[in-house]
Amino acid sequence: MDSLLYVIEKDKHTNEELREILKSNKNIRFVSLMGVDLGGNATDEKIPVELFLDDIDKFLESAIQTDGSSVELYNIATLNNAKVDLMPDKSCHWYVDYNMEYIDEEVGLPVGTLKIPAFLIHDNKKVCSRGVLQKADKYFKKSMYEIFREYPHVINNIGIDSVDDIEEIMLTAATELEFWVNTPEDKADLEKLYVSQSLKEQYWKRTHGIIRTCLEKSLIILQKLGVSPEMAHKEVGGIQSSISIDGRTNHAMEQLEVSWKFSTPLQAADNELLVRDVIEDVFTSHGLEVTFKAKPIHGVAGSGGHTHVGVSAKLKDGSIKNLFAPKDLKEDYLSELGYGALMGLLYNYEVLNPIVTASNDGFNRLVPGFEAPVCIVTSLGHSYEIPSRNRSVLVGLIRDMKNPKTVRFELRSPSPLSNTYLVIAGCYQTMLDGIKAAAKSGLSTKELEKELSKNVGEESFYLEKDRAYRDENDVFEHYSLEERNARFGIPPATVYENMKNLEIYASKLKSLKQGDVFTDSIIESFKIGAIDKWQKKLKTRIIEEGIQKIRSIVKIHTKENMDALDEVVWNSISDLKFNIMKDTLTRESLFTRVREAVENKDYQAASDLQIELKRSMEEIQQLYMQYKKNIY
Repeated sequence: MDSLLYVIEKDKHTNEELREILKSNKNIRFVSLMGVDLGGNATDEKIPVELFLDDIDKFLESAIQTDGSSVELYNIATLNNAKVDLMPDKSCHWYVDYNMEYIDEEVGLPVGTLKIPAFLIHDNKKVCSRGVLQKADKYFKKSMYEIFREYPHVINNIGIDSVDDIEEIMLTAATELEFWVNTPEDKADLEKLYVSQSLKEQYWKRTHGIIRTCLEKSLIILQKLGVSPEMAHKEVGGIQSSISIDGRTNHAMEQLEVSWKFSTPLQAADNELLVRDVIEDVFTSHGLEVTFKAKPIHGVAGSGGHTHVGVSAKLKDGSIKNLFAPKDLKEDYLSELGYGALMGLLYNYEVLNPIVTASNDGFNRLVPGFEAPVCIVTSLGHSYEIPSRNRSVLVGLIRDMKNPKTVRFELRSPSPLSNTYLVIAGCYQTMLDGIKAAAKSGLSTKELEKELSKNVGEESFYLEKDRAYRDENDVFEHYSLEERNARFGIPPATVYENMKNLEIYASKLKSLKQGDVFTDSIIESFKIGAIDKWQKKLKTRIIEEGIQKIRSIVKIHTKENMDALDEVVWNSISDLKFNIMKDTLTRESLFTRVREAVENKDYQAASDLQIELKRSMEEIQQLYMQYKKNIY
């Protein structure tokens, strides 16, 4: 297997080189174009490699036609204008996806598919997630040069004498991927999981057995694919697995995390899809289930997809300057550009948030408490000299006093299934809005730090008067819910509330729209798609799952083993069951009211009822757990 080809670098996409590579690797039998729609779904198809070899140049310069029914492009690819083309992207790495269960009889190696990232084209425009990120990358770099020419002090103050000294603006991005692994059909023991999490029994502990094997195999494959993994470890969630009498792993339920090196924004987003595929293939081939859901198990730690973004300048003398790092790390947290970028990210987050969290699953994770970033706030550190990490904030500042190149921002709200392409694009767009404002203001680093650190009610040249944006406390422990809402704003609780913010904060949409990166049609398509999926899942899956949970809550005490307390608690549970699920001649259950609100397209009512339903389901599950503990 060591002879397998895993990646074709972007400088080897010529006709001659590709022909030679594919003829030397006869087990690569198919080609697939990977476009990514606005829902973050990647296309996959099987094109015999012979068709590709017939005319490589034509294949790469033309496009494969499909129709809009196969991709998520609401109100763009319509019934009467459905033609969508897949255009290969020659500017990125291509990789080979192997089917380890199917060995090519001719060469004795697994059958491979050459995966070529692509753009989705409609009416001669790129209308896909990859296209949006590509535009954001180009526009950010172009705008930075313009800012440097108009406001040269922002680069002079970090040791760059002139914009003419800059050879290239470099954007870097990366994500971290958390996920849960379990043996099939195992049911979660919520109490054991909660206790293990509270005691941090699993966090960074040694992996064992088949979990270890799969994790190590995944990392080795990712190395071969050029992704450059940096670390993998156990996360806080999970319980210790057991071993059966035949030596097999039983009752595995563990949370893991994998991280890898930074890359360009587009390559970083492509890498995340690749990492998910590899992990899923490896673990499932060993009989384990993998989920990248943000909150697969209620009541215990969810999974995040923290997103890191940075900006540097490569100078003509060969040196590299981190544009967010101050001239002296012991005198400032950030440069003027860094403060501007951070303020832009925070100020415009109400319109970035709908892109970051667009699913019911994502909102299940974003609840106040265990490191879930719900407040629009950042932390810089307690002192310039000693970097710190505040895990209760939305945006973290990553610093290393010995290495200014590491200065970057960590957006903590994305989940593993967030659309990373659009999230990264949105980050750079909103950061650029703040950079422009900070450069124009002419304020120094100390003055910008004061602006970012302002209290509620204080005026600002850019930030909102009635908000605070920086806090060094644990915001969940230090403030009550009412205090958090007053300082940092009221966070949306449902997909619909989040999408409504695109209308409520319409004035902030200019940050996304600048440079025609997020067009009106892209934003509208994304919003319609998110609401459509939300309402469909709300009236089907969420209610169906709720029904199963309610039916599993049954009376277990008898006259022989009961106490009056058991009867009181059970009566409370019974009342909740009745309210949630049972219709009568005079009243409708919560389930029915949710369904009817969705069917009547009264989405505001459906959203409000979803919040009520979620509270009731959490209450009844807590009561039932309490009730069962008292029965012997």
